[in-house]
Amino acid sequence: MATVKRSKAKAPPAGAKAKAKAGRGARDGVVLLSGGNPQIAKADGDAPVQAYIAALPGWKRELGERLDALVVRCVPGVRKAVKWNSPFYGVEGQGWFLSFHVFSAYVKVTFFRGTSLRPAPPGGTGKEARWVDLREGALDEAELATWVKQAAALPGWVAG
Repeated sequence: MATVKRSKAKAPPAGAKAKAKAGRGARDGVVLLSGGNPQIAKADGDAPVQAYIAALPGWKRELGERLDALVVRCVPGVRKAVKWNSPFYGVEGQGWFLSFHVFSAYVKVTFFRGTSLRPAPPGGTGKEARWVDLREGALDEAELATWVKQAAALPGWVAG
C-alpha cells in the first residue's frame, strides 16, 4: 500500500482574517455592515460623520451628502456625532433631533420627537419617534427641510 504524504496546513499570517473581513465591502478600510452601513467608531464632530458618509456605497453616499448638507443649511451650528454606527444631529444644550441609518434598500431618517412634527413623518409606532424611509431617487428636500427645522426647535433626545 502506498503512503500518502499529507502536508500540514499553514496558519494564515497574523491579522489576515481581520484584513479579509475589512476588505469585503470596505471603503478606505471601513467595514460595511449589513445593508452597507459603515462601521464607524463613536465620536463627536463633523469628521466622523463625513467619514461615515464617505464610506457609504453607491447612491446612498449621494443621499447621505444631501441629507448632511440639508441639515447644515437648515440648522446653523448643528452638533454632529456618530453613535451606534449612525450619524446624529442635535442642538447644543437641547439634545439630538435626528439620525439616519443605512439598510439594503433604503436610508431610514429618524426624528426623535417625530410625533410633534406637522405633518408627522409616515413611519413609526413608538411613543415619540417617527421616521421616513428614503429609497433611491426619492428625496423630497422641501418636506425634509420642514421636518428638520421643526425638529431642531424642539427639545431633543438625550442619551441616558
